[in-house]
Amino acid sequence: MGGKGGSESLLTLVGELLNSAVSFLIFSFLDVLDVVLCVVYKLIDYAIEAEWKPCYCSSAKSMVNSSGSFLVSLNRGPKVVRLCSAKLQLEDVSDTLYSRPSRVSEFSRKAAVAVAASTSMSVRSPAPTTSFAVSSNVMEMLKGKIDRRRRPQPIPLWSDCDCKICNSWSRSPSNNSQLYVHAEGGAADGTTTTNTDVLFIHGFISSSTFWTETVFQEFTEETRSRHRLFAVDLLGFGRSPKPADSLYTLREHIEMIEKSVLERYNVRSFHIVAHSLGCIIALALAVRHPDAVKSLTLLAPPYFPVPRGEEPTQFIMRRVAPRKVWPAIAFGASMACWYEHVSRTICLLICKNHRLWDFLFRFFTGNRIRTFMIEVFMCHTHNAAWHTLHNVICASAEKMESYLRTVREKLSCDVRIFHGDGDELLPVECSYDLAAQIPRASVKVFEKKDHVTILVGQQRAFARELEEVWRSADYRS
Repeated sequence: MGGKGGSESLLTLVGELLNSAVSFLIFSFLDVLDVVLCVVYKLIDYAIEAEWKPCYCSSAKSMVNSSGSFLVSLNRGPKVVRLCSAKLQLEDVSDTLYSRPSRVSEFSRKAAVAVAASTSMSVRSPAPTTSFAVSSNVMEMLKGKIDRRRRPQPIPLWSDCDCKICNSWSRSPSNNSQLYVHAEGGAADGTTTTNTDVLFIHGFISSSTFWTETVFQEFTEETRSRHRLFAVDLLGFGRSPKPADSLYTLREHIEMIEKSVLERYNVRSFHIVAHSLGCIIALALAVRHPDAVKSLTLLAPPYFPVPRGEEPTQFIMRRVAPRKVWPAIAFGASMACWYEHVSRTICLLICKNHRLWDFLFRFFTGNRIRTFMIEVFMCHTHNAAWHTLHNVICASAEKMESYLRTVREKLSCDVRIFHGDGDELLPVECSYDLAAQIPRASVKVFEKKDHVTILVGQQRAFARELEEVWRSADYRS
């Protein structure tokens, strides 16, 4: 037994070392490739649209301090806090957009720390600063929001899909300020009041179809008669608006949900069901409406407690996107998070051509399999995905503790958490750590389920779980 266990440990160690070595080589190559693609896209953007799209590869040369248009954090290092001359707030803009060390520089830093530790030498940290270089992309987007005389960017951009699903919002001015909302059950037109409303919020690179083609099909007639069910496409995803000049901050996502669902459908009290990134939005929404939320159901929440002394945004980025080639889902998340132009290329190949992939999928499967997952994963823009990933997942790291404290101390609603034990993107410890912050929260772990199959493939069972949550919460209220 000892020999077998020792050989397994050795194989695991060898596998980890091989994964690290291959990851270092591949991501070092991607560091270089992203720089090359930056130049390529600037040339193509300029040739097609007469101006290039600003990116986050380099910061502006000029330094901005508190005497200028911006305030900067004086006690926590470089960070834009707010725009003083306008109502637009920038505290939700993550520094991970413009501060992502290359694989080589990160390796050099770790090596220096290791050498210093072994030789009792000290590694000098950079002196704290009260000013910093603001990303040129932030500056350009701010100019676009403040200077109304600026020529508007074409909709859609040349690298974005222009199909009816992705771009119908831009053809009707009335749709530009509202999210796409799939409403079912009760009086979904808002003319009468039903017992309870339920808001479904999808995760990163997804859409309302994630819900409507799964659990919505399995709810009982009684549930439909007693509840209004609202599944939204978040800003930048599915059939919702995809503004090219948006920074897709958590604030923007919340305000769009409030305007498109709560105000439009006269929602006064509601349950929330959210998956992955949607859990962050759900918690923020619950904090803004503490008396209205009747229950919180969170599937695979991306919660990582930040160790003391770590920069929250950078720590979360490394956990969500560890720059490893295996598992595959971590490799995909790493390319999406660390490499702006590589991820734009992937989006160009996949999202812009999602109709082709849908056709090929139907052709090779003989049209025997429903293809709703094509819409789930492919109907968004690179701009929306890139900013949402950084400005919601990473930027929320500094807010999560206060959100959880508010839910624990000021909300009395049910909190149910579900996770798959085979989730390789967000480990099940995320749910246990989150539940530790809210003692009344219950955690249920599904065996042999991952980040997607926690719902897809067991939608009937999950529909029953949700109905039980709502019955329990409605009974107590």
